[in-house]
Amino acid sequence: MSTLPPTGSLIPVDAPFSAAQESWLAGFIAGIAAAGKRSAAPAPTTTIDVLFGTQTGNAEFLADELVAGAVARGLGGRATPLDAVTTEQLAAMSHVLVVTSTYGEGEMPDNAGLFWDAIQAATVPRLEGLQYAVLGLGDTSYDEFCQAGKLLDTRFEQLGATRIHDRVDCDVDFEDPAALWTDAVLDRLAAEAGATGGGGATTGSSATTGGAGAGGTGAGRASRPGAQWNKRTPYASRLVENRLLSSPRSAKEIRHYEFDLGDSGIEYTAGDALAVVPRNDEVFVAELLEQVGADGSEEFDGRPVAEVLRVDREIRTPSKDLVADLVQRAPSSELAAVVAHGDKHELDRWLWGRDVIDLLRDAGPAAPGLDELLPNLRPLQARQYSISSSPLAHPSRIHLTVASVRYGDPHRMHAGVASTFLADRVAPDGTVDVYLQPNAAFGVPADQDAPMVMIGPGTGIAPFRGFLHERAASGATGRNWLFFGDQHRDTDFVYEDELTGMQEQGVLDRLDLAFSRDQAEKVYVQTRMLERSAELYAWLEEGAHVYVCGDASRMAKDVEAALLQVIRTGRGRDEDDAQAYLADLRRAKRYVRDVY
Repeated sequence: MSTLPPTGSLIPVDAPFSAAQESWLAGFIAGIAAAGKRSAAPAPTTTIDVLFGTQTGNAEFLADELVAGAVARGLGGRATPLDAVTTEQLAAMSHVLVVTSTYGEGEMPDNAGLFWDAIQAATVPRLEGLQYAVLGLGDTSYDEFCQAGKLLDTRFEQLGATRIHDRVDCDVDFEDPAALWTDAVLDRLAAEAGATGGGGATTGSSATTGGAGAGGTGAGRASRPGAQWNKRTPYASRLVENRLLSSPRSAKEIRHYEFDLGDSGIEYTAGDALAVVPRNDEVFVAELLEQVGADGSEEFDGRPVAEVLRVDREIRTPSKDLVADLVQRAPSSELAAVVAHGDKHELDRWLWGRDVIDLLRDAGPAAPGLDELLPNLRPLQARQYSISSSPLAHPSRIHLTVASVRYGDPHRMHAGVASTFLADRVAPDGTVDVYLQPNAAFGVPADQDAPMVMIGPGTGIAPFRGFLHERAASGATGRNWLFFGDQHRDTDFVYEDELTGMQEQGVLDRLDLAFSRDQAEKVYVQTRMLERSAELYAWLEEGAHVYVCGDASRMAKDVEAALLQVIRTGRGRDEDDAQAYLADLRRAKRYVRDVY
């Protein structure tokens, strides 16, 4: 009979194992024993439901951070998109933290609209047993700053829920206020629950979800390789390709860029975005300094002000604070007269195409000097662009498809900050600070047999080029249909050779083109959708996923209206039925948008 060795190992001394095998088996048994001890630990008594609404991924990232912070404090946690939660599920929750961005003119982000509609219904359950807090993400340059968070905060209160912490509305630099809110809320919940976790700051944690519910995020952005590169610590990537896609005769300038990932460790997914950290044009900086009577050598926070203006401040788009200051300083100016009318749309029209220098000149002698101007200039923000490549086809590079913004006349040209930074001011093989902006909601279907419909005019084609490369490289068998268009076929058909080649190879099953200025009557992608209505509806019935990318203000709305008409015609029913059908597509993640 075998006997145990004096060390207490469960492996008999005369077992027929080599030393290496015995060592491996001992470790295996020890792991099982340790897992048993962990499973015996008491389960968390409080579970935090973190519900997020996101358009670009920031709210989802913070939701993952909240869950990690809850788990670190001995609490349970799960992160779920708002649209994945029914009102019945909400009423059964005890502790809810909501993190949401705001989209467009104060609207809910795409994965929160159905939730918002549901909790406004007269039949929604009361929430007296629920404790909650809301964190809003937004941009103070918009009038409806953090409106989605404000609406949800108020509605939860109206339904009888108990607010456990005041709502915090974060501007574009959200990290610090979000971290303070996160720690305050979680510390309070942990204290009330008597949890015994480690506590402490959560921002930057690599943990993600603690048992995510239906629709949960799973592995979050913080766990991705290369996640150390972010807004505060971007990666200096070499710009290895910059070529013109549109014809020199085009009214537009669309360029293709490729960034070398080098040893960054960044791993992206088709559908993600790349954030580009721009620098202001030195010529424009010099013009601004001349306008305010400064030479740029003045110190600001220990640095030459010329460098501060080039690197840190938004000097193209006037801030709301600057507009308000100039109105007060120059009540007889043209700007003051427009503001006095109280018409937001009229003000937007007047401001369109005007930059900071234009407004200073309009104010005349009353314009502020440098010291008074600087506090009213917003921080210069990174610009996010949809990635137009697939890691399966280009694992060491990220491609972007960007329209260079230029307008004005020879006497006073205006230019987009980031687009012309890339086009004009980055030398060949020069470096650009970048970081990945994951978008878990916008990617090719997990089911490789599922049909895919992509609608992306202009630079909206960017992610769909990546999607098609992804499906070609992965051997996906699902059919692919692209609606693309622009002004003129002979000057604006970007990636024409690639797309027609994909048709010939069988990767792209259908390509419908809409070049609006090539005929007397303007034709757009939504026109083509309606012309192909019966076939498009058949694809929907066969499980197609529909993706839209591009302009939010007009194109995306027109495309959705066309899609609803396709559904109404296909089903032979009314508008309410079509809206319900489209809502089901949203819930199933079969209708998703990347619009801006």
